[in-house]
Amino acid sequence: MENNTSLQQQLLEAGVHFGHLKKKWNPKMLPYIFAEKKGIHIIDLNKTVDHLQEASAAMKQIAKNGKKIMFVATKKQAKEIVSECAKRVNMPYATERWLGGMLTNFNTVRKSVKKMQSIEKMLNDGSAESLTKKERLTLSRDKDKMEKVLGGISQMGRLPTALFLVDIGVEHIALAEAKRLGITTFGMVDTNCDPNKVDFAIPANDDATKSIAIITNYIVAAISEGLTERQANKEEEESHEDANELEAKARRLEAEAQAEGGRGRRGGRGSDAPAAGGPGGQPKRRVPNNRRPTGGGGGGR
Repeated sequence: MENNTSLQQQLLEAGVHFGHLKKKWNPKMLPYIFAEKKGIHIIDLNKTVDHLQEASAAMKQIAKNGKKIMFVATKKQAKEIVSECAKRVNMPYATERWLGGMLTNFNTVRKSVKKMQSIEKMLNDGSAESLTKKERLTLSRDKDKMEKVLGGISQMGRLPTALFLVDIGVEHIALAEAKRLGITTFGMVDTNCDPNKVDFAIPANDDATKSIAIITNYIVAAISEGLTERQANKEEEESHEDANELEAKARRLEAEAQAEGGRGRRGGRGSDAPAAGGPGGQPKRRVPNNRRPTGGGGGGR
């Protein structure tokens, strides 16, 4: 409970509770509104804490399963915060502008990413040296333009499992694409939005930099925990496999040693047995026919 209190205090200090003007509100946000003060709606921070913890737990599990969560925030005050947080946990992000079809037309977007990477390779490995200065400059400008929009998804080989949106009103295209593809959605929802549009709504001020920072950092900390647990499980499984392998090897060597011992004993019995013949194992000498005494007691000499 103490944890919740301190988190609530931090949210309060960051101004997470400040909503929009009453005239701009969305009636579906009513369950999350605590009061109205000077014509501004105040968000209930108890609800914010509950929803933030629920969303974080879900994201932690996604990260633990090795899946990707894409961060989307194209608002000026959120861009830098969100891109830095996403980089920290190696997650894809879109903070410049949302390209229509970034999810629904993912294969085409991947082609653009590959083109950007091949230009980058050309410029770095010196294969662009044969081009004129003007052509190199054009290539470099093209790469920078693409890097700005596609840089955050350059390592995303497949569609993400979830999307985290800072303002679901501003990012409505991204939200619609995610819904169409059945991608789980998490979002910071202010008093002017419909919380039912996302799977996990976090009622919060989505305009103030401090508010965006505290919510995003809290979520990233949970994702980081999930990734750490995943790594620990992986290492445990590997050590378990190594132990099983060693055990199997030991059993195999033991079985081979026993088999070898059995062969040795059988061979020993055979060599100890006296050979057929006279005493001491010496074979009887055969007397040739012409040396054998003939009947008559040697009368032929």
